[in-house]
Amino acid sequence: MSSQTKVQTQLQVELFIENSYDLNLTNQVSEEKWYMWFSQWLTLLAVKLPRALSYEIGLQLTNDAQIQELNAQYRQKDQPTDVLAFAALENNFPYTEEMLASQPLYLGDIVISIDTAICQAQEREHNLTTELAWLSAHGLLHLLGWDHPDEQSLIEILNKQSMLLKSVGIVSNI
Repeated sequence: MSSQTKVQTQLQVELFIENSYDLNLTNQVSEEKWYMWFSQWLTLLAVKLPRALSYEIGLQLTNDAQIQELNAQYRQKDQPTDVLAFAALENNFPYTEEMLASQPLYLGDIVISIDTAICQAQEREHNLTTELAWLSAHGLLHLLGWDHPDEQSLIEILNKQSMLLKSVGIVSNI
């Protein structure tokens, strides 16, 4: 009787990071760490993804003023928020097998307010890296169709976020 070992390869992700915040975040979260997080998370969430050669995500790190503008424009909420996700897969774009085999599948953009992340990290008594991981995992889940319109779905998405953070070695007290 032979045993087989299932090898889980990490999915490829093309991550476009725009840091429009004044704080130098490279000593908080390096570009390599962002890539590792998103690759690991996409690998774990692969069942929710159309199969593609690789996946593309935009990540913008900004301040409260800029995220408030986006929140007002797209959600009609004229106030800052911690994270926004603009999902590309919601548009029901017909991806052909040839397209998915030859170019990255664009999942959407995640925008995180560093101002709010810093405040929330202090309130939750953990470091900024943990908060940024928490918010980026939350944004990714929204890109993949997760939502939380009620208490039950909020609990589900929070549990999924905790699982994603644990997969990259971050234990959260949120």
